[in-house]
This record gives sequence, C-alpha cells and structure tokens, in this order.
Amino acid sequence: MTGHSVKKIQINIKANARYEKTEDFRLVLENITGGAKFDSAMDGGSNSKILTVYIQDRPDAQNSTKGLKDLFSAVNWDQASVGHANWKEQWKDAIFVNGGTDESDERPSVMDWVMHIITLPWKLLFALVPPSDYCGGWVCFFCALGMIGFVTAIIGDIAALFGCVIELPDQVTAITLVALGTSLPDTFASKTAATQDPFADACIGNVTGSNSVNVFLGLGLPWMIGSIYWAANGPNNEYTKRYKTDLEIPDEFRTSDSAAFVVKAGSLGFSVAVFASCACACITLLAVRRFFCGGELGGGAISKYVSAAASVGLWLLYISLSIWKTFSEMD
Repeated sequence: MTGHSVKKIQINIKANARYEKTEDFRLVLENITGGAKFDSAMDGGSNSKILTVYIQDRPDAQNSTKGLKDLFSAVNWDQASVGHANWKEQWKDAIFVNGGTDESDERPSVMDWVMHIITLPWKLLFALVPPSDYCGGWVCFFCALGMIGFVTAIIGDIAALFGCVIELPDQVTAITLVALGTSLPDTFASKTAATQDPFADACIGNVTGSNSVNVFLGLGLPWMIGSIYWAANGPNNEYTKRYKTDLEIPDEFRTSDSAAFVVKAGSLGFSVAVFASCACACITLLAVRRFFCGGELGGGAISKYVSAAASVGLWLLYISLSIWKTFSEMD
C-alpha cells in the first residue's frame, strides 16, 4: 500500500436462509510495509489493527419472517394434498360423461351423452369452486356463494326477458319462473337430505334456510346497494335526467331531503299475507303428520301422496291468488 493514505477494503458477506440476527465479525490487519505504523492505543496494539463490525438486525423484517413462518406452519399440508386430489377428481367428473367410467362399468347411454353435452358448460363453471378441504371450507363457501349469485342473476334476467316477450308482468314472472329456477335445486337437495337422514331436520332446515338467504341476502343486498347509490347521486341521476322539470318526475323517483330510495310495495302485502297463510297451513300439516304418522316425512303410501298433493295444492293456491291480484290491479 505504498503511497496510499486511504484504502477501501471490500468484504463479501454471504446471506443465510434465515433472517439476520445481531451478529459481528472482526477484520484484522497486520504485516504492514512502506513505513506505515499501527496506533498502539487501538485494538491490536502496535503489530496489528483489529476492526469489529456489527450487523444490526431489523425488527420489522424479523416480525415479517416470523409471521410467514407461522402462516406456513399453520397450513395442514396433508389436508391440502387431499384437496388437490379432490379438485382434480372434481374436474374429471365435470369433463367426462358420468364422471368417467372404467372398462368394467356400463357404457354411457345416449341420454347420458345428451345431458352431459347440455350441462357441460355449467359443470366446468362450477368445477372452479375449490373443495372444502382448503381453509376449513371458507374458500369453498365464498366461491359457492358467488356462483349462486351469478346463476341467480342470469336466471332473473332471462326470466325477465322471457316475461317481456310473452307480455307477462314482472310480479308473475318473479313468483313463477324465477322462484322455480332458484328453488328447484334446493328442492332436490332437500329430497336427498330427507332420504339419507333419519330425521327431517336437515330437509326442513335446508328449505327454510334457502328461502331466508333468497329474501334477506338476495333482496336486502341489492336494495342496500340501490339505496347507497340513490343517496349518493340524489334525484339528478339516470332515472330523472329524462324529465325536463321537477313536476314531470314520477312519485316513485322523488326523494326527500335525505334522498331516500323509494320503492312502491304494490301487491306485496297481499302476497305476503297469502304466503304466510299457506306457510301456517303447511306447518299444521307437518304437526298433524307427526301426531298420526310419527314423523313429518315418510310413512305409508297414502299419507305420503296425500301430504304431497296438499303441499303442491298450497303452492298452486298461492300462485293463483297472487296472479289474480296482480292482473286485477292492472285492469
């Protein structure tokens, strides 16, 4: 180092796989030439120079690394591998006819092929929903809820367009086509629960739970979004821009000072009263079956057919009275 007064020394520090803790190392200089001398008062004395380098850890990096470690430690990798296998089997069932058959099984019939081709787009769509093996089933729950909302929206729009083509009022379309489209899958699910469970709790609970979701979530959520949009935009929105003066705005589009979202009830009160009456009659039928047949479902052939006919009759009564009320208000 002859002729140098300052010299930089580069040291390569190798990283390890873990986050750095507070560490240190020493740099030792000795055997100097060219007339240079060490300060004897410093570390190393007059024969060498010792420099201690400290590497300070970062608490934020340590906490982040620890959080990631805890997250991966909490994952049940065995359960995840089962989920991968189930998801693969789920796609196989969607793509192949009858879920794929072995050579020893019967070949699919023509009707099996026809139904498979018709339902293939829906099978592929619903195969996107992961199985319940991930995150305790929460991923499956939210994805399935989103799929239900998507299908319900499609059914509602198609039913509204169909009703418009055949000049059927929206109220009638809602209680017939839309209601059937959203309730028939739950009906089949309730039938499966009734045949596989020794008690009727799962069957009745599935029906009432389905209707509760349709009413509280399917109706309450859109109304909440509509109310927020109306309150944010006020009367000068897309519904009222077509009118030149305030006097021309219909009553259903008018708002108070708080810009409330107003929807007229129409025949809703009559429809709810008829539905509540039919529901009470259905509950009475279940109570009578428990007393005479020993259970809400099942029993002898006569009691089953009579109960089924009575339940279908209550539904037809509700549909007939609601349609009559809707057309009577239109006259």
